[in-house]
Amino acid sequence: MLLKNFAQTLKEHLAEQPDNKPIEIWWQDEARIGQKNPMARLWARKGTRPRQPADQRYQNAYLFGAICPAKGKAAALMLPYANGQAMQMHLDEISRHVARTAHAVLLMDRAGWHTTGQLKVPENITILLLPPRSPELNPVENIWQYMRQNWLSNRVFETYDAIIDAGCEAWNKLLKQPEIITSIGMCDWAHNGQ
Repeated sequence: MLLKNFAQTLKEHLAEQPDNKPIEIWWQDEARIGQKNPMARLWARKGTRPRQPADQRYQNAYLFGAICPAKGKAAALMLPYANGQAMQMHLDEISRHVARTAHAVLLMDRAGWHTTGQLKVPENITILLLPPRSPELNPVENIWQYMRQNWLSNRVFETYDAIIDAGCEAWNKLLKQPEIITSIGMCDWAHNGQ
């Protein structure tokens, strides 16, 4: 029911946009990347216990990321904090990646820095907030899982700069594979209104 109601809201919102502008649907979220990394499964010979590195330190940074699955494109920033100022920088970055003739509908959760009245939303973006407590509706959550499983887990980052480098490297690897962005990020219900 939640999905059906939200799909209807999205369809109504898209109908309000000017007819002469193509609409790009973008999804946004943040991921914390740091020294306390999750473990991922490893292949190992039966009967053995492979060792995995673990770190007990707490330095971290935030990867603000947004994807447009239909176009296979994305925009991101690695930032030290998740707050309103960082969100403003990310909105400006997304705006630069929206096609010049298009308008973006940016779907995101209701984090405090997403809903603050201090944000100056660029003219080529309209924000549409996802229903509360529904991370399963945001495909960027799956992008984070893919990046962690393939490029960020089972590692120890010695310095803060190493964290930044790893986050940027993982994002750049994702950008080189637009078919992965499309495959993971496409939600038929969002693009077809079903």
